[in-house]
Amino acid sequence: MALTNLQTYAQEAAQFVRSRSPSGWDVLLVLGSGLGALAEHIESPTVIPYAEIPHFARSTVPGHSGRFVIGSLLGHCVAVMQGRLHFYEGHPLWQVTLPVRVARDMGARCVLLTNAAGGLNPSFRVADLMLITDHINLVGMAGHNPLVGPNWDSHGPRFPEMTRAYDAELADLARQAAREAGVVLREGVYVCVAGPSFETPAELRFLRLIGADAVGMSTVHEVLVARHAGLRVLGISGITNIARLHADEGPPPSHEEVLEASREIAPRMLAVLQGVLRRLKP
Repeated sequence: MALTNLQTYAQEAAQFVRSRSPSGWDVLLVLGSGLGALAEHIESPTVIPYAEIPHFARSTVPGHSGRFVIGSLLGHCVAVMQGRLHFYEGHPLWQVTLPVRVARDMGARCVLLTNAAGGLNPSFRVADLMLITDHINLVGMAGHNPLVGPNWDSHGPRFPEMTRAYDAELADLARQAAREAGVVLREGVYVCVAGPSFETPAELRFLRLIGADAVGMSTVHEVLVARHAGLRVLGISGITNIARLHADEGPPPSHEEVLEASREIAPRMLAVLQGVLRRLKP
């Protein structure tokens, strides 16, 4: 992807979104598999399907509606991605992360990312929430990084550091919100794999060995672009299934299992996110 093309695509996408929703954004909220119903709490919503936005990819995964829902939530102008875009759908990473670049151009300063993840930590249970404190980017280590190519100097540095990829203040707000809501908030390291196949038991044992607490197929790409652009990041995983470290430990994982667990996760996730927004200064 030539830099001039990426700049043009981002600008044209942002111009289209601004024509439909001219107010600047405070927060971009990305909803993972099965969590799209959280967008129903947006006041005076403007809905923009991804299919209408220039250069946006179409979301093809069940549980991802594939649209922006833009409006007011607890005093903030929030743009909700009701369903995200995934590398495994065949989209190039510049397109997977294009919504984050649009959010920056719309004035957003924070990105709140949620996802559905498999639990690797033996203390986790289905429907737990996990605050992401760090990540392991296996996809990026294999050479697939959305920042590969000429650097967009006005957006960020050539070599963005990731020592504090996840904002410490936003993490504290999430902890406070969880305590107030009576929600157990686990903490841990999220590992990103490419998908779309679920991992083998041997792969899951390897991921646990290298220090991962939860595994999923998204999120990290958006984190990289957000941090490159100077946006603050909060990440929370909903644990939708527990890793089977051996083939005889129970039925194999399925996307239906993920969506079913997400229905239990959704009210807990909503409570924490609302608590964060309530505490976040406009």
